[in-house]
Amino acid sequence: MDEFFGQTTISTLLGDVWSLLVTQFELILLPGWRQYQLAIILGLIAVAWLLQRIARPRLEAWARSREGWPKWRLRLLVQIRQRLGLIFYALLAWAVYGVMQYVTWPSRSYLVGVAASIVTVWVLVGLLTRFVRNTTLRRIIAWGLWIYGTLFALGLADDFARILDDASLTVGKVSLSLLTLLQAAVLITVLLALARLITNRAGRAFTRNEDISPSMAVLATKAVQVLVYGIVALVAIRALGVDLTGFAVLSGAIGVGIGFGLQKVVSNLVSGIIILLDKSIKPGDVISLGDTFGWIGSLGARYVSVVTRDGKEYLIPNEDLITSQVVNWSYSDAYVRLDLFFGTSYADDPHAVRKIAVEAAESVGRVLSHPARPVCHITGFGDSSIDYVLRFWIADPAGGLTNIKGQVYLALWDAFKANEISIPFPQREVRVLEGSTLETRPRRGEVAD
Repeated sequence: MDEFFGQTTISTLLGDVWSLLVTQFELILLPGWRQYQLAIILGLIAVAWLLQRIARPRLEAWARSREGWPKWRLRLLVQIRQRLGLIFYALLAWAVYGVMQYVTWPSRSYLVGVAASIVTVWVLVGLLTRFVRNTTLRRIIAWGLWIYGTLFALGLADDFARILDDASLTVGKVSLSLLTLLQAAVLITVLLALARLITNRAGRAFTRNEDISPSMAVLATKAVQVLVYGIVALVAIRALGVDLTGFAVLSGAIGVGIGFGLQKVVSNLVSGIIILLDKSIKPGDVISLGDTFGWIGSLGARYVSVVTRDGKEYLIPNEDLITSQVVNWSYSDAYVRLDLFFGTSYADDPHAVRKIAVEAAESVGRVLSHPARPVCHITGFGDSSIDYVLRFWIADPAGGLTNIKGQVYLALWDAFKANEISIPFPQREVRVLEGSTLETRPRRGEVAD
């Protein structure tokens, strides 16, 4: 465990860092103007604290009066309020530093400038990292920038870089130092942030473009994501100093694994690409697949999200949509025709029944008069009723089919009640022929009358 980093041991690494810090503090504690600068720094801290105690209530009162401001401005104002003392100190320190640079030797204001630089870095990092939404990532970035900014202000950045570069770890023919790993981590983080920003902007641009169909917009977004994140992966590998030719064997092994163990995964990926290219389904379409009826929420690389009317979200593999029979209620257009079957008594005029049924259907809001008005036809003469079919069109199948059928049935019921049209039900009659006798026998345990 003593030679964990190869040429440089852990004890040597910590010893170099400690020696560097001790040297800096010894220089600061030398008698003369360095003590005066420390006194000036402490005095500026006290003045900045008093100023923020005076200015904070005024800033809060002014912020409450800004009701029409957008949210991002109010959030920025809150961040400034939290760092008001540091902001005042940075302004005062830079002002004093500028005056001392002009009236005395530059070396006599060195510590004041260092303190001003460090506080300015802290303020800027605290404000800029608020744009990172992920809390954990924001803290990592903030601490990294604070440490680097502090070392840079103290003039220790180059010395620390040399110490980290000396601490190396050899893996095969590749030698990795702590400095290389740190630089690669920073580079990968920045590239991932840029990749996410680019893919999100591209996705929104494709979605807003009316000349691109929804399915092609999804396909284009996925292609941009694969391209951008692939570039990030290649840059990250090269940043670590790994030779890309070594991945030839790995890619061959992955191909064999895909052929044997990942058939379903590849099948779903290819099926998803086919679905996006042939435009058979797209986000917003209303489909039926087996017992599942709902609308397409999103198209993924492996599955399609189907949201039903009861709030359930089914993740259907892309392969099922290719190999199974799918009813797309809104493939060519959103118009859907529905049929309702009912019967009325033989005593009711069928001409009046048809007219009343059509008027009842037209009274429901979702029923259309275009591309065709509702129609009612006689389908047969049943045992107990004259049978009819009522056909009507709707343009919003995503709004549900059962509910609109229920509304039309209820309108039929009200219209038939108002016009004294009866809906018969099967009845059975028992006739006793003349000359027949009906014998009754008592049950066991009963006494006949």
